[in-house]
Amino acid sequence: MAAKPPEGDPPPADGALPSAALAGLGERPFGVYVHVPFCATRCGYCDFNTYTSAELAGTSGTADWLSALRAELALGARVLGTPAPASTVFVGGGTPSLLGAEGLGGVLDAVRDSFGLTADAEVTTEANPESTSPEFFAGIRAAGYTRVSLGMQSVAPHVLAVLDRVHTPGRPAEAAAQARAAGFEHVSMDLIYGTPGERAEDLRASLEAALAAGVDHVSAYALIVEEGTALARKVRRAELPAPDDDVLADRYELVDGMLSAAGLDWYEVSNWARDERARCWHNIGYWRSGDWWGAGPGAHSHVGGVRWWNVRHPARYADLLAAGNSPAAGRETLGVEDRATERVLLELRLADGLAARALTEPQHAEAKLAVADGLLDEASFAAGNCVLTARGRLLADAVVRRLVIAGE
Repeated sequence: MAAKPPEGDPPPADGALPSAALAGLGERPFGVYVHVPFCATRCGYCDFNTYTSAELAGTSGTADWLSALRAELALGARVLGTPAPASTVFVGGGTPSLLGAEGLGGVLDAVRDSFGLTADAEVTTEANPESTSPEFFAGIRAAGYTRVSLGMQSVAPHVLAVLDRVHTPGRPAEAAAQARAAGFEHVSMDLIYGTPGERAEDLRASLEAALAAGVDHVSAYALIVEEGTALARKVRRAELPAPDDDVLADRYELVDGMLSAAGLDWYEVSNWARDERARCWHNIGYWRSGDWWGAGPGAHSHVGGVRWWNVRHPARYADLLAAGNSPAAGRETLGVEDRATERVLLELRLADGLAARALTEPQHAEAKLAVADGLLDEASFAAGNCVLTARGRLLADAVVRRLVIAGE
């Protein structure tokens, strides 16, 4: 959902994919992402494809979106033929919880009707704690959701103010307790660290609150100042300082230390889970270059080395589908070298690592140097796998660049 998708090539109006992309479909795990583009307010740091009710004035909003979503999912079933049922579904946004339990149930019904679900499918929705309740969690659990991801970001009021987030004190933890009471075994909390004005004790308090809430998964992301956001404008005007790299490194070590001590181990650079079952397997599908259909305005998809992205505005999205056309705005076909590069970019972020056999000879030599520099784990490399050390995770982007450049 980046603000500026690549240019890409013009997609066919019917959304058809090349036969090479469809080869092997059904033999690989298949996921569905649904993008809900609605938010009550716009957070100053966010560059996701979202719209407030004021920005959508003059349209029928969620009604048009849900009708268009059903049409896109039906189109996806026609394009893909008979893929394996979806093993993961992720409803993100935006703020999916604004749809309410009934709306989210309708979303999942649409996915189920078009693609089907495996018996043990992981079905996640993101939720803003302020738009949830015991009844909401009971409703989505009954509808078939198995996992909920709550946006907390921070417990410090002054940090939330910089991010333009509004939470009732203690509400995220309360929401997590309500989700567990409704039968959700897997509850995740999202945190952001490195916000201007955040102190180490603020982050520590946020982590303590998340752990006390009993979640089995935490995602913690360094604040990135995205161009075009209100936060970027404040940084450019020197109203706020830009995040400091050294501070971000210190904060990451604090996150990793506290979560690891509490029994949540990292499985991706920015994600920690109680055990394998608690991992977000939908996102793992992204990091392993799996197949997924992304439905909704601005959503991205990938099947068999072909990647495409939808038009961004909900009205344009609905109009295209109402006319019987694909809502895709552009697409690209990844060549062998592109896919090899993406494998390095994505799989190296995982605790399971990147198989050394996937590297070219020059990349293998560069990986040896990274081992010598303490960035890749020596024992794992000897066993044929490239796994970042704790220091390597702090410099993950640099390690990836080294390997990518060596492969050019």
